Amino acid sequence: MEENKKAAQKKKISHAIIMVVLILLFLMFIFPFILVIINAFKTKGDIMSDPMALVGSHGFIVTNFSDAMKKMNFTTSFTNSLIITVSATIGTILLSAMTAFVIVRNNWKACKLLFTLMIASMVIPFQVLMIPLVSLYGGIFGVLNSRVTLILMHIGFSLSMATFMFHGAIHTNIPLELEEAAFLDGCSNWQTYWKIVFPLLKPTIATVAIIDAMAFWNDYLLPSLVLGRKELYTLPIATQAFYGTYSTDMGLVMAALLLAMLPILILYLFLQRYIVEGVTSGAVKG
Repeated sequence: MEENKKAAQKKKISHAIIMVVLILLFLMFIFPFILVIINAFKTKGDIMSDPMALVGSHGFIVTNFSDAMKKMNFTTSFTNSLIITVSATIGTILLSAMTAFVIVRNNWKACKLLFTLMIASMVIPFQVLMIPLVSLYGGIFGVLNSRVTLILMHIGFSLSMATFMFHGAIHTNIPLELEEAAFLDGCSNWQTYWKIVFPLLKPTIATVAIIDAMAFWNDYLLPSLVLGRKELYTLPIATQAFYGTYSTDMGLVMAALLLAMLPILILYLFLQRYIVEGVTSGAVKG
């Protein structure tokens, strides 16, 4: 009995230690986000004097948001980000899901080779391709400064990871018997895919959607290389308007960052319950 009590006490102590460590890690990660929210409602002077204070000496300043929206041309930048993010996310989901379905259901050497090449491409850093990308598409083809070009580049760079996730989900969670039954009922390959396979991929679709949408929405490097005209700027690029050479209004910067992160944060809250299910759907073979 005493040994059981000691074991139970050790288990409680270890559980308490783990909880304390997790809470500390959570506070470390959430702290910068809290600072952005707090300082978005302060003047520049209040931020510089005491950035940790909940309320500045001038109280809550909401004019930061209206001033930030005007200076960064928020409506145009938001529209550009929305068009690029939605188009690239939908394109990635459709193309990667169909590619994964073809690879899983066809035992062709070309499919195996394609899948191997796609997996291998995931280890190549974007910085290696950055200069050749701009030189080729800007200097030779002259197709930069276009939303369509950026959308296609986003799809190209995200296709391998999305295909890998859909490959695991189809291989593990969708039995071949369902498709065989659809064939017996007179469905073609196209009808079987859209009516049987694709609806069963909802958890993976949601996971790919939130991962890629967050990446596309928050991406700064690739849009800064492709989009040179101000009327094409996305929100991450537009926030650079607040950084001056000699001084920066941190209140406007914080307000702009909060405006830029809110839409994708709302999307994450709506789809978060699918994240774990989608990521683990192809991890274990049934």
